[in-house]
Amino acid sequence: MGIHLRGGRRTVAVATLFVSALFGVTGCGTAPAPAPQPSAAQPAAAAGAPAEKTAPPATVRIPKIGAESSLVQIGLKADGTLDVPPVDKPMQAAWYRESPVPGNRGPALIVGHVDGRQQPGIFFRLREVAAGDQVVVGNGDGSQTTFTVTRTQQIDKDQLPSDAVYGDTPGPELRLITCGGSFDKAEHSYRDNIIVYAKAA
Repeated sequence: MGIHLRGGRRTVAVATLFVSALFGVTGCGTAPAPAPQPSAAQPAAAAGAPAEKTAPPATVRIPKIGAESSLVQIGLKADGTLDVPPVDKPMQAAWYRESPVPGNRGPALIVGHVDGRQQPGIFFRLREVAAGDQVVVGNGDGSQTTFTVTRTQQIDKDQLPSDAVYGDTPGPELRLITCGGSFDKAEHSYRDNIIVYAKAA
C-alpha cells in the first residue's frame, strides 16, 4: 500500500512501518516500501499561525514511564525499508527525518526498540502509556513541544492502520512506535506494534 507522510506543505512517500523486533539480534525491522500513490494538495498555512520549527528534534521524554533519550535521525535503507536505531544501543530512540519536525503540522514519527541484546529498550514500557499522559520533545534550538497522548493501540503488525499513523492531520501530532505482543520464536519477531498517538498540548 502506498503511504504518504504530510508535514506542513511537504509530502513524502515512505515505507509502511511494520515494527517487528528480532529479540537480541536485530531489533525492530521494517517491510519493503510499496509504490507511492499521489496525495491531496496541502492547504496554505493560516494567517497568524506559529512559525514552523526548523531545528530537528534532539530529545524525547515520557515522564509516565521514566523514558528519556536523545534522538538520532533515521531514513530509508537502500531496499526501501525504514531504518531503525542501532540494536546494540536499545535505549536509543530515533526520529524519522522525512516526517514533520515535532511541533509542526502533521504526524512526526519517533521509533524505539522494546528490547535488544537481551536488555530492555527505550520503549520497553510504552504499552503502559495512556490517554492524558504527556510526551515532551526537545528541539536542537532549545525549544520544546509537549504532546498529550490521545490513545495507545496494540495491533497485529500485518494490520498497521496506515491512515491513522501516516495520514495528514490538522495540527502537530506525534506517533511513538515500537514492538509488542507475543514473541514468535519461529519468525524471531514480535507479532504486534505498540502505537502511541499524541497531539500538541
